[in-house]
Amino acid sequence: MLESILGFAREGFAEVNAVLGLLVAVVATLMMTAWARLPFIAVGATLAHIVLESLAPVIAGSGGFSLPPLLEPHFWRYAGVLFVGYLIVVAILFAIKRMVFRK
Repeated sequence: MLESILGFAREGFAEVNAVLGLLVAVVATLMMTAWARLPFIAVGATLAHIVLESLAPVIAGSGGFSLPPLLEPHFWRYAGVLFVGYLIVVAILFAIKRMVFRK
């Protein structure tokens, strides 16, 4: 059981540890004001990530907009992985922010 939870966390961290994920995490960290806001910020970052991934073909000019497969279980697993990844990355970045700026 513990191994599957750690695998989920590793997968989430790996998914967020890319250019898009890190940009979203940095913006989310800058918006975060207290540790109690972490779950809400992670949900917002997850939604922003999914929206930006859906808009990427439109922005690049290589395709049209398509909705994510909301009725597919693999989509919700992916959203959960992103959420856990953003919880980890934003928490790390916020801890660094708190140490540097000492509020």
